[in-house]
Amino acid sequence: MPQNLTLIVMAAGLGSRYGGIKQIEPVGPHGATLLDYAVYDALRAGFGKVVFVLNEAIAASFEERFGTTIARHCEVAYVIQRLTDIPVEFAVPPERKKPWGTGHAVLSCKRVVDGPFAVINADDFYGHAAFETLAGYLTHAEDQNGFYNYCMVGYTLEHTITEHGHVSRGICEVDADGYLMHIRERIHIERRGAAIAYTEDGATWITLPNNTIVSMNIWGFTPSLFAELEQRFPIFLRDNVSALAKVEFFLPNIVGDLVQEERARVKVLHSDAQWFGVTYKEDRPRVQQAIRALIAQGIYPENLWQGA
Repeated sequence: MPQNLTLIVMAAGLGSRYGGIKQIEPVGPHGATLLDYAVYDALRAGFGKVVFVLNEAIAASFEERFGTTIARHCEVAYVIQRLTDIPVEFAVPPERKKPWGTGHAVLSCKRVVDGPFAVINADDFYGHAAFETLAGYLTHAEDQNGFYNYCMVGYTLEHTITEHGHVSRGICEVDADGYLMHIRERIHIERRGAAIAYTEDGATWITLPNNTIVSMNIWGFTPSLFAELEQRFPIFLRDNVSALAKVEFFLPNIVGDLVQEERARVKVLHSDAQWFGVTYKEDRPRVQQAIRALIAQGIYPENLWQGA
């Protein structure tokens, strides 16, 4: 049966590559951010609640900024992703500053989400069609036949690369029926001349086909994911106890493990959209130009929330 849908927006990143709080960086008229456009698209597609995952450093400015726009049009919850929110048998290394990763960000939302939900980054543009497709799938999503019933929107790698540095993407293998077979997060992918390649050590580069399907962290889940995250996070910390200063609990890797264990089926909902985001400050002019073009086409209003 149709269900109410929640959108989780991961906005706790520190923006180290960007050099500022990119989650609230204006890219459209009247101060609109990429996050504004994503939530606007999600609400049009049928999502009714938005949960923002924040870090303590930006929480006040974030709530002030979006409390007068988004919060007027839907139910909103704010969740703080804290470094100290880990099992008691572990300690946070003094040198660790970054959050624990996207899997931990979603786990932080377990008390405020009780139905099917989508997950996105705060600083990526996904396009209206992506949210329509997600909502159409999630509205009837139920775990069945011993499998969790999840989905993701997959993008073509060559459409998701910036010219100004490296990016992180979940590299996917998809079967003939459109289901995810394997996914692994690669945290350093960039253009190398005419090719696209990734490196794990900064020295060895592995080329990826331009048409590789990648995850941009736009997912659809049933609430069953929370129990899996809660169970797997302490195991992850224990397995990486000597590297807790830098390791991250990546959501794509957890999903990939569930697929490999035959616990979950993940339908890949493909998108040919051209990605744009603000990974680096040099990306901002291109993003602003793209937004202006979409407004000129009538896809978005000039003033996003006025009269919405």
